[in-house]
Amino acid sequence: MRVTCQTLLRYVMITSVSFHAVEPFIVELLVGTVAAFWGSRESCNPKWIQFNSTGLEVDLQRKMFGQHIASKVISKAVTGFMNNKNPKKPLVLSLHGWTGTGKNFVSHLIAENIYREGMRSGFVHIFTSELHFPHPSQLEIYKSQLQQWIKGNVTNCPRSMFIFDEMDKMQPGLIDSIKPYLDYYEKLDGVSYRQAIFIFLSNAGGEHITETALEFWKAGSDREEIKLKDLETALSLSVFNNKKSGLWHTSLIDKNLVDYFVPFLPLEYRHVVMCAKAEMVSKGLKPDSNIADKVASDLVYFPKTERVFSVKGCKTIGHKLDYYT
Repeated sequence: MRVTCQTLLRYVMITSVSFHAVEPFIVELLVGTVAAFWGSRESCNPKWIQFNSTGLEVDLQRKMFGQHIASKVISKAVTGFMNNKNPKKPLVLSLHGWTGTGKNFVSHLIAENIYREGMRSGFVHIFTSELHFPHPSQLEIYKSQLQQWIKGNVTNCPRSMFIFDEMDKMQPGLIDSIKPYLDYYEKLDGVSYRQAIFIFLSNAGGEHITETALEFWKAGSDREEIKLKDLETALSLSVFNNKKSGLWHTSLIDKNLVDYFVPFLPLEYRHVVMCAKAEMVSKGLKPDSNIADKVASDLVYFPKTERVFSVKGCKTIGHKLDYYT
């Protein structure tokens, strides 16, 4: 059943994107069909959706390396939102940083501690810019169908999660189409979006974050001394004014609808070693410091002479580890 449902989900999205003649109500009907499929296995009730605040906090502490700011902000933001019986708006998180620093990973941790099925849940929806919104000429079509997709799924389950990956590759203006759903409305056309969670993942702003981390390192300061206030305001401005960002001049920022801009710092050698050991455990292997060091040594670091930060974070650790084990 799971394969059938995922295939149908993909079919709905591809169909709605590919054919100009598809009317919004047809798309919504297809989404409803998907919900019916999922209904036989998973339901929008506490049996399947129950927030584990302790689990999230422990996961962030034990599985996230080198991200003291992101771990703290996400823990407080998600816990506060999930414990609020009457939120005034959906939770909107915008995660920024270079590749391999943990943005996708932390999204998985959030889902695993809210939904019994984790990322496999029919109530968790992932959009990837290059896959779902590839053609600039179809921007208006994408806007309409994205609205219908979100409306249909929130109607099916108010406690839905939407993850937008590759925001830096998204067409400017597209994300503004869902602005009403992120605002302080009690209901829109009879639907309340206040219990939903929206997460944006982007490399945009990564340079500013890295520059700040490098300045602290050059000053001899510990990276744990970097605070959210050192990055958040400048980060939001950087993303807002970046023409290559899907959040360029977006009303979501202009109207203060993004609750947190969460910076992910570049990872150091020691963090890569931790990632390698954690990957060994996930593969059922005993952590080996010598192998972890070899894997970490294979990666590219910058600045070139000092080799402080990993260019790709921990992204290629899995493949590198296969070579040594």
